[in-house]
Amino acid sequence: MTETSLPQLPCYLNGEFSTLRDARISVLDRGFIFGDGVYEVVPAYAGRPFRFAQHMARLDRSLGEMRIGNPMTHLQWAELVDKLIAAYAQAVGKPPDKTDQLVYIQVTRGVAMRDHLMPQGITPTVFATSNRMSPPTAQNRADGVACVSADDFRWKKAHIKSLSLAGSVLARQISADAGAAETVMFRDGYLSEAAASNVWVVKDGRLMGPPRDNLVLEGIRYGLIESLCREAGVPFELRRIPRDEVFAADELMLSSATKEVLPVTRLDGQAIGTGRPGPIYGLLYAGYQRAKKAPTT
Repeated sequence: MTETSLPQLPCYLNGEFSTLRDARISVLDRGFIFGDGVYEVVPAYAGRPFRFAQHMARLDRSLGEMRIGNPMTHLQWAELVDKLIAAYAQAVGKPPDKTDQLVYIQVTRGVAMRDHLMPQGITPTVFATSNRMSPPTAQNRADGVACVSADDFRWKKAHIKSLSLAGSVLARQISADAGAAETVMFRDGYLSEAAASNVWVVKDGRLMGPPRDNLVLEGIRYGLIESLCREAGVPFELRRIPRDEVFAADELMLSSATKEVLPVTRLDGQAIGTGRPGPIYGLLYAGYQRAKKAPTT
């Protein structure tokens, strides 16, 4: 894609609204030079942000870990997100309540001469935009998807939603090269996460995931899935899960903003469980759809 072929979709950059084609940042922005910043991706269903408070809480955590002050209050972020949702809907000629979108938020440390040391007293760069949501296909949900596995070669601060995504890019390309949907990663023989998703294991009716620690980005769906399990009477457990338990699972699932929850039916060419989406997935997917329509999410 060339610069002139960029879509004329709305975006926000440092206090001004423009389009993706027209927005400009300094070549000395530390996000560009070092990946020195964080981001969030907020889904919006029928024009309403989904679990916005949880996204703001994670943004606060990531900024805190990076020692970057939050340049906006949660109310200001909410107003910005609402404006972008409306602007995107207008750009594509649809009412906001007829669009499902992904709002991308990015905060970098700001502009300074290149130096690894964190500069003091500079203003963070704030960028945000929105685009259409591209969910899994009906066939993906009916049949499940195939994944491949790999060692988790990324850094040990995966709990920060950092712009430094080279490791995840390389991991995701492993699955793309294999014609698979995702790369499920293991660190020291234990499940961590996928390139751009969290991973969930079902055995004997119990849903399990890796613990909330520095080796896994705690997806917004962590809390949601725990709540959905409670509503459905499904036992929920977070612990270190050995590789052999993953391959011996009755069901395996991915979760992310775009995937919501998605069944994995093959891993490294091996069938998971029956090789078909299972009943726990069905319960969670149905609960997820109810949550999207709830007045407060």
